[in-house]
Amino acid sequence: MSKRRCSVLSVILTAAMLLAACAPAATSTVATDVPALPTTVPTVPAANPTTVPAASTATPLPAPAQPDDASIKVGLVTNTGGVNDHAFNQLAWEGIQQAAQEMGFQTKFVESQQPSDYENQIDTLATEGYTVIITVGSTMADATARKARQYPMVQFAIVDHAYMPTSGPYCADTVTDCYVDGGLTNVTSLMFAEGQVSFLAGVLAGGMSRSGFVCSVSSVPPPASNGYVINFRAGAVWQGGENMRGMNNYINVQSSNANIPTFADSTEGKETAQGLIDNGCDVVFGVAADGALLAASENNLMAIGADVDLYDTDPAVQPALLSTAMKHVDVAVYNYLKSVIDGSVTAGIRMGTLQNGGVGLAPFHDWNSRIPAELKSDIQQAGAGIVEGTITIELP
Repeated sequence: MSKRRCSVLSVILTAAMLLAACAPAATSTVATDVPALPTTVPTVPAANPTTVPAASTATPLPAPAQPDDASIKVGLVTNTGGVNDHAFNQLAWEGIQQAAQEMGFQTKFVESQQPSDYENQIDTLATEGYTVIITVGSTMADATARKARQYPMVQFAIVDHAYMPTSGPYCADTVTDCYVDGGLTNVTSLMFAEGQVSFLAGVLAGGMSRSGFVCSVSSVPPPASNGYVINFRAGAVWQGGENMRGMNNYINVQSSNANIPTFADSTEGKETAQGLIDNGCDVVFGVAADGALLAASENNLMAIGADVDLYDTDPAVQPALLSTAMKHVDVAVYNYLKSVIDGSVTAGIRMGTLQNGGVGLAPFHDWNSRIPAELKSDIQQAGAGIVEGTITIELP
């Protein structure tokens, strides 16, 4: 072989060796374009500055599937009352909006015109990539349970309905989270310590009564109504027995269940309350019985509502309305979404309490200046006693 040909081959071999040395090594690639959920969570609204975390025996839910844009999408399915019902639907939406503004996720509500819409509306949100769906009330319980099983990677919350456990611990009024069996491992029930706030309503009634006779009227049959009426009585007796102003050193409390076919039917509640008023009751606690509040108003007496403040929505009861034993659905929804963001969300019952701002008395409105400062102090003292455990709340 000639020197020229050897020289050419040498050049070619040298170039090949240099190219091989410069080539990148083969590697496997992993997609990294899906960011982790945010870890910084804003402070819970100061509805009640004392937050008492409770240990949970619940099992954490599976992580939701992320939409293409990697953002959480939260949807609300209303019951037939619609999103502007001045009640639980509206409060739930307000809680979602506040959480979205502070925590940064997409939101949407869909309204149901009739109960047969519930499952279809849940389907709509689930197929659009909504990874958190909130439903409202017991009328949506069956639809929510069925769709939760159909969409196991979607996190569901239902307002004011508890799925009963088939085993496991009983969920007490003071517990924040309890585990619920039945296969609904992706559903959180947002419930409320009705007994706590009803006790405060009883303190208010006992302190304002002139006759020493207060009463409650409920359209909710026992045992569902027991948390309200038993603890209303306990609060009134606590107030009347130790702090009653006036001639009597005791308080008389009577309760009655009105046979009301629907919450909108006020006739039976009104008639039931009128019978108690005729016997001397001068403060009426109405539990899902707006007619009872109306009877108090028409007799120029005092009334206390339950669940939702009717002051701005029912002018006929305004003159009588001292306050309302409120379920702060907006706070409960906000706190639930906070747990979704920080990864602590659990299946089972999440209880709204005085401790976490989930329940409380509504403003006194027109009665504010007529409620003695001493009584307001008594109500605060009772609330502190419930939170500290020195006042025992009876369970239904």
